[in-house]
Amino acid sequence: MSLLVTGSIGLDTIQTPAGTHADILGGSAVYFSLAGALFTDVRMVGVVGEDFDLRRFDPLRGKRIDLRGVEVRKGSRTFRWHGKYVGAMNEAETVGVQLNVLAERGAPLPPEFLDSRFVFLANTHPALQQEFARQLTRAELLVCDTMNLWIEKEPVELRKTLACVHGLVLNEGEARLLTGHTNLVTAGRDILKLGPRFVIIKKGEHGSLLVSTDDLAVIPPYPTERVVDPTGCGDSFAGGTLGYIAAQGRLTPPILRAAMARGSVVASFVIESFSVDALAAVTPAQVEQRLAELRALVRFE
Repeated sequence: MSLLVTGSIGLDTIQTPAGTHADILGGSAVYFSLAGALFTDVRMVGVVGEDFDLRRFDPLRGKRIDLRGVEVRKGSRTFRWHGKYVGAMNEAETVGVQLNVLAERGAPLPPEFLDSRFVFLANTHPALQQEFARQLTRAELLVCDTMNLWIEKEPVELRKTLACVHGLVLNEGEARLLTGHTNLVTAGRDILKLGPRFVIIKKGEHGSLLVSTDDLAVIPPYPTERVVDPTGCGDSFAGGTLGYIAAQGRLTPPILRAAMARGSVVASFVIESFSVDALAAVTPAQVEQRLAELRALVRFE
């Protein structure tokens, strides 16, 4: 069952206590696609500049990822982000950002992608998310991400987006900023009033919280001692979660819980390397092995 993602494709420079890597493959669409492809076919939509070497997509080739939605835009330059992690590496400090092609129009949706039933609108301007949503009229599950910038600068447009999606994925700081509530359960219930049927609140090393119209759940993280680079963990969590749902072909409370557990496991691989190196090497069997370990860890009766 095909899953479509619209999001960024970029070149990252990352500094962590483990070292510094410059101009490495990144972007929400890339991490999401590799994670989702562990469970289902993924259609990736994004745009890069003419400075982008297409050989950088080699880690994605040979996997269940359709790259026909990637536009190479002449006269434009690829999105670049420079981030730094220190201490516990819970949050990145942006050292520099060059929006480049991301400040332009969105990537066009190929006609053959318009029948996508499962869609993830990764973080971008909420007006652009609405534009994609209007085109994807056959979507049975439409989920989006957002960030502090849009919560603070584009509250009206963001609320329009939330009114037309079925689910929202965001981190705990964003949930508090959006609602004004410090309690995450209360924040989640307030977000449901804006339109989504469910909200997933990411809590980093403390897992994730699901608040929906008919369920409330806490999903633990898979504990890993090898922490190299957290970049892309959130997008990979979303990719694993939506990928599993798309593979089931439907959404129920038990499926959503099971999907989030798989998202947690997939994200645990991402943190163990710079860029997509570890994620691109993961196999479904390795995911299942860590999933079994996670089940054992949380059993208490």
